[in-house]
Amino acid sequence: MGLFSLFTGTDINKGVEEWQSTENAVLLDVRSPSEYQQGHIPGSINIPLDSIQQVMKKYPKKETPLFVHCLSGGRSGKAVSFLKHEGYTNVKNIGGINGYTGKVER
Repeated sequence: MGLFSLFTGTDINKGVEEWQSTENAVLLDVRSPSEYQQGHIPGSINIPLDSIQQVMKKYPKKETPLFVHCLSGGRSGKAVSFLKHEGYTNVKNIGGINGYTGKVER
């Protein structure tokens, strides 16, 4: 479990399981493209935090289940706050990939 996760109580592994069992859910990785290329969770979509507005174009339905993560949980927390402010109703910060124990694609 990543250090940030200890403070927030988030467990990315449980978050990924919940994403996999949620119909029409999106696993959103808000790290930079280079970080994403170094290793990402299979099925995740990379939209960096500095381009987070793209989520509104790609997923215009505000009730779309969005499971958001980054490296440690900080950037994903900012992304979740922004998306909730924009009216998204089903958004969850699942923490950082540094605590992930499953398969990673490169």
